[in-house]
Amino acid sequence: MSGVDGAGGSAGMVDVDGRAGFEAVFLDPVGQEVRQRWEDACVAVAFEGLAPVSAFPVVPGRRWGPGLWWSSTTGRHVVAGSNAMRAQLMVLDRDPQVTGLAGRPVRLVWRDGRGRVRSWVPQLFARYADGSALLADCPGHPEAGGERALRAAQAARAACELLGWHYRRLEPLEAVFAANLRWLAGYRRPRFRGCPGGADAVLEAFARQRPLLEGVEAVGSPMTVLPAVFHALWHGWLAVCLERPLHQGVLVGPGSVPAVAGSSGAGMAGVAGGFGGGGL
Repeated sequence: MSGVDGAGGSAGMVDVDGRAGFEAVFLDPVGQEVRQRWEDACVAVAFEGLAPVSAFPVVPGRRWGPGLWWSSTTGRHVVAGSNAMRAQLMVLDRDPQVTGLAGRPVRLVWRDGRGRVRSWVPQLFARYADGSALLADCPGHPEAGGERALRAAQAARAACELLGWHYRRLEPLEAVFAANLRWLAGYRRPRFRGCPGGADAVLEAFARQRPLLEGVEAVGSPMTVLPAVFHALWHGWLAVCLERPLHQGVLVGPGSVPAVAGSSGAGMAGVAGGFGGGGL
């Protein structure tokens, strides 16, 4: 997880009418809106497979609008509403415990202490291998959304606590880490794994930690081997420090995620100008 805001709060501290509880609003597979008791919906519905319950806004004058992120975890596209959200999708897409991702699949509805109806649509949903889930917002800065967003965050956190789930306002990524992650993400698709046997040769070359270019040249031409190395780094089969800029002498070693022979690496967890880009 990339970070948590300081706005805490448990169910007892949130301005929610406890008698009314929470409700979930979402679209069924044919696009019809459904409204259910929150706890019932969260047990029965795979939110990670649903379309957005409402579209991401398009803000005039903003350089980056809503787009699609191809997930190496699911092999499908996830709607991303901002650069900040796309960055958090990259982090979660590399997490080996994440099995599903979706953008804005559910609207949370509740009544406040005065009986007024309130609602919020968290930007991001992630399913974990143990069945638990994360609802998250991805603000571009800590104060984004103002007081309304912070109050909604408290309500969403309380709703998630009822199920043993988590809610987070994810902090923006540090610049170098984000740049490295974007670089490796360009090589996340299966086509960059390399020729049959090539991935095994790459892993063998970095069975002990060594400089990037040294290990690459031990396998073959950098033009053909580097994409496979970046692919392995994205999927966690190889490891490198992403907190410092990548370059040809950076140390690369064995990863913590076992590679599956013949797989694309689905389900896993940086940017020198001399490397040629893979594209997102």
